[in-house]
Amino acid sequence: MSFYKHHIFVCTNRREAGNSRGCCAEKNADALRDYMKSRVKELGLEKVRVNNSGCLDCCDLGPCMVIYPEGIWYSCKTKEDVDEVINEHLLKNEAVKRLEI
Repeated sequence: MSFYKHHIFVCTNRREAGNSRGCCAEKNADALRDYMKSRVKELGLEKVRVNNSGCLDCCDLGPCMVIYPEGIWYSCKTKEDVDEVINEHLLKNEAVKRLEI
């Protein structure tokens, strides 16, 4: 059994300015990761870990994250997207199809 019920890796990779693929960092990934971490803590969700990740190679779809052990990938562009992932995936164990990559 995994130590965490959900382990979330949020891409915060930063590429050099002008890179044609862009990067999650320039799409507000750090702030969205911080928001997710604070909401998980506020809600008292145990055994849920939100971590930084290097490049997840979905730069054009970012900011992106992957949640294990399910291995479901999401593109969350707003706090509302993050809230939906928390409410549906983390609390109800239901994937958020509209945000899946």
